[in-house]
Amino acid sequence: MAPIERITDKLETSSLDDRSYRVIRLPNQLEALLVHDPATDKASASVNINVGSFSDADDMPGMAHAVEHLLFMGTEKYPKENAYNQYLTAHSGYSNAYTAATETNYFFEVAASSETSNSALTNGHTPSPLYGALDRFAQFFIAPLFLSSTLDRELKAVDSENKKNLQSDNWRLSQLNKSLSNPKHPYHHFSTGNLETLRDEPRKRGVNIRQEFIDFHSRNYSANRMKLVVLGRESLDELESWVGDLFAGVRNKDLPKKKWDGQQPYSEKEYMTRVFAKPVMDSRMLDLYFPYQDEEDMHETQPSRYISHLIGHEGPGSVLAYIKAKGWANSLSAGAMPLCPGSAFFSVSIRLTEEGLAEYKEVVKVIFQYISLLKETPPEQWIVDEVKGMAEVDFRFQQKSPASSFASKTSSVMQKPLPRERLLSGSSLIRRFDPEGIKKGLDYLRTDNYRLTIVSQTFPGDWDQKERWYGTEYKIERIDPEFETAVREAGESTVRTRIPELHLPHPNQFIPTKLTVDKRDISEPAKAPKLIRNDEAARTWWKKDDQFWVPKGNLSALLRNPLPSATPASSVMMKLYCELVKDALNEYSYDAEIAGLEYGLASYGLGLDIDVSGYSDKMAVLLEKVLISMRDLEIKPDRFKIVKERIIRSYRNWSFQQPYRQVGDFSSWLGKEKGFINEQYLAELVHLNADDVSKFFPQLLSQMHIEVLAHGNIHKEDALRMTDLIEKTMKPRTLPQSQWHVRRNLILPEGADFTYQRTLADPANVNHCIEYYVQTGPLTDRVGMAKLLLLAQMTEERGFDQLRTKEQLGYIVFTGSKQAATMSGYRVIIQSEKSTEYLEKRINAFLVMFAEKLKDMPLEDFESHKKSLINKRLEKLKNLGQEFGRLWAHISSEYLDFQQVDRDVAHIKPITKEQMIDFYEEHIHPKSPRRSKLSVHMIAQSSPKVVASSMSAETQREKVLSLLSKYLTSAGIDADAEKLTERFASVNVAGGDQQGIIKAISAYLEDVQTPQDKSAQVIQQVQQLLGTVLPSLGVEIQADLEDGATELPQAPSMKATTLIDDVHDYKASLAVSAGARPVTALNEFEDIESKL
Repeated sequence: MAPIERITDKLETSSLDDRSYRVIRLPNQLEALLVHDPATDKASASVNINVGSFSDADDMPGMAHAVEHLLFMGTEKYPKENAYNQYLTAHSGYSNAYTAATETNYFFEVAASSETSNSALTNGHTPSPLYGALDRFAQFFIAPLFLSSTLDRELKAVDSENKKNLQSDNWRLSQLNKSLSNPKHPYHHFSTGNLETLRDEPRKRGVNIRQEFIDFHSRNYSANRMKLVVLGRESLDELESWVGDLFAGVRNKDLPKKKWDGQQPYSEKEYMTRVFAKPVMDSRMLDLYFPYQDEEDMHETQPSRYISHLIGHEGPGSVLAYIKAKGWANSLSAGAMPLCPGSAFFSVSIRLTEEGLAEYKEVVKVIFQYISLLKETPPEQWIVDEVKGMAEVDFRFQQKSPASSFASKTSSVMQKPLPRERLLSGSSLIRRFDPEGIKKGLDYLRTDNYRLTIVSQTFPGDWDQKERWYGTEYKIERIDPEFETAVREAGESTVRTRIPELHLPHPNQFIPTKLTVDKRDISEPAKAPKLIRNDEAARTWWKKDDQFWVPKGNLSALLRNPLPSATPASSVMMKLYCELVKDALNEYSYDAEIAGLEYGLASYGLGLDIDVSGYSDKMAVLLEKVLISMRDLEIKPDRFKIVKERIIRSYRNWSFQQPYRQVGDFSSWLGKEKGFINEQYLAELVHLNADDVSKFFPQLLSQMHIEVLAHGNIHKEDALRMTDLIEKTMKPRTLPQSQWHVRRNLILPEGADFTYQRTLADPANVNHCIEYYVQTGPLTDRVGMAKLLLLAQMTEERGFDQLRTKEQLGYIVFTGSKQAATMSGYRVIIQSEKSTEYLEKRINAFLVMFAEKLKDMPLEDFESHKKSLINKRLEKLKNLGQEFGRLWAHISSEYLDFQQVDRDVAHIKPITKEQMIDFYEEHIHPKSPRRSKLSVHMIAQSSPKVVASSMSAETQREKVLSLLSKYLTSAGIDADAEKLTERFASVNVAGGDQQGIIKAISAYLEDVQTPQDKSAQVIQQVQQLLGTVLPSLGVEIQADLEDGATELPQAPSMKATTLIDDVHDYKASLAVSAGARPVTALNEFEDIESKL
């Protein structure tokens, strides 16, 4: 066998990178990047294959995506369908994958340390979790099984994933653009796939669908198209040995790199068209799409970054600054969109105001006038130098990302034609100024080769077509000659005819110049910040960076005041105030943003939060500007109207999110002593005016307690100065501690079983959702919390495997712990087409089943789960942002539990299996008389339950029999009504007994002596028919078992639940918890210099 080829071990890296790298090529031509990170606590691998949805057959869209799903379902070496994920879960890991246009990416993450593994030696190697994971992973690409028993289930998972996205405007509008593209280019494809495209239609054509997927894998999956990244603690030589051993069996078919030459996504037919699309949510957008050059081979110059930097600029002289001043727009973005080798778009996207929608033609003309300015002005080297310089600074101080993120992203980058030494830097750095390349890029932005899309729920109102896959209403027409002429004139404008407010940006004053870091030898990073100021007016927490050594900082300042959370009206005024400040600061702050310095303003229960983060050099400058703008805000009526209308739409659109994104807000609301929900905010907002906010915010700023966390490359004196800056700018009165808001949760009584039902607002949504929550105790009960975390660890893979993979309840399935302000519990979230009552039964059945699994669990497996959980809890922080997030979470929670991770681990270690069984039996088991449960049911309007309310069980039965009779007759089979009725005598049609219906039909076909092959065909068609017919008649379908599946776990009989009809009465009936308070005395953290 040929030796492994070592391509390079000298990669261009950031100044902080302590890893070592090696690029190799196996004899089968599989290329791999090996990464040795001696300090990592997570190992990872990713394979990227140069095949995606663009390779789907025209008559089976979604094939690449389906194959991605099916590879997880067992291999010849590891035939158990969930063996891979079971292994990963047992070793603190997880996996995922995605299918894109020209690539499919698989990745996993697992514990890096062999010390926590109970595994035996693997093929003579040390028992590293990474080796075992790699072994299982490699088999995806060597010998996947495509088991018949899993095929239908995974196709249903693909279908469920698609249905999850049906009401998402991002998916709908993306597919509309694709469906209206050149049918000869694969961009036109429907990439996700569904049951119709992947199962039902192919079966009608007599296609052996399992064989089609096997053939797709065989035709497209080849070692020479694969890029592998492996990251671990092991040496490069050991990783090389493992990869050479485990991936040698991947066949090399010498397949060419995928290309789509000869066709472009838009042909002449698609240019110069105007598309009007109706969204699900209340939004207004204008999108311009131009064909653009493929810059894959232009990594040194990347001309589109110059063009997008200028068209997408938000400072003075920009397109956005002008159209925002006119009251036409809220935001703008621009940039190149690579599609595949040889094809790309350049897009400009604008979020319009109501007036901007009416003036959309003027907005388009402004864009083209700015493009004419760019074409008229020779490319400026100083602008490229600014962009290039910031890119170099960002790369130089690039911090680590999670191992799986790095592996997945880098394996994708390896598909690009980059010098292997530049795999880490190639797409980040601009290496030289290329004025001719910029001019060539600008030449693509012409007035005769674009498509215009206008998105609005109201304009023009006469949409006359529906997109096939998502049902988006739209209208398409040629751009009229008058508008075409006006745009051409805008594109030919000169300095004399152009809008005078348009000009290139000025040099950016926020570019950081002080990039020094005071790096010192630290034996162990501090886990808590120091409290360097603590008086009635303010607290200042400070932690100097002692492990990441980047010239960046983070500052959060909580202006504590009970006013924002007092009423829905005050909460909404707070939101209006924050948005108006940000609106006023937009032009100023944009320069800071592109120089790596950002700020944020947001309100939450305790008051107003100000955040500033990025390069620490000019943090104080930005903070001062934000504070002055907050204090001196002048509310302009025209901007207030625009901002208010934008917030009204955001509140209205909230109810059109996917159900699983809504359910948590309701369960949190039901768990709080005091809180508000979306509809209450909306009801108040419509009555508020600019004068209300003008009177509100000075009152808000007049009295407060200031709590600051300064973190990163910030000296102690600077942290104190920034606290003083807040105090001196605002000049507030002190807020006494007696007036601070106390965070509490409601306590569910022992034995309680509450259910809150809510009908979803979106009439077209087909998915229900349930959050099933069992309260287990206060956050301060460390023993209880340790057991809860361990339960979440143990049920993570089992819950997914049972509820999603085996029972196919829905694409969104989550099990785990939930921690609120003061209380915690265990929850299950499922989004599904099945009713919430049915989902609740299946969750109960799973919990009963898991009780037995826990009792029967071998002690070795129990201890393995503990070690896996401890690994997760002790996972190292990867960057400054993660550390800041953790510290600020401990401060804003008011527990100041900076040692929480270590304390959790100390309480997890001694847990015994018997203690865990007792905890489960008392708090979790559905039959426990002491458990406390709350379920939130989000019910779709198209629910069979709603349909059934107007139809009797007998009527449902008669209609099903009538439809089956008609089908049998159309299939050439005599439909004897009397015999059919007799066979259906014991079938619970109204209860959705699909299996019973199929058995009755099978028996009837035997009665009328139907040939066996004909019977099999009829049964298959009836199964598909029932999936549509029963819900349309208001019948909930019971889970049907797949081939080879065992009986579903039986759901226990439960006492009647208490429906929450009156939320105020429900809350009034419950006790409240103790409030959140520090677990460690404040003086333990103090480092305060005495004042003379």
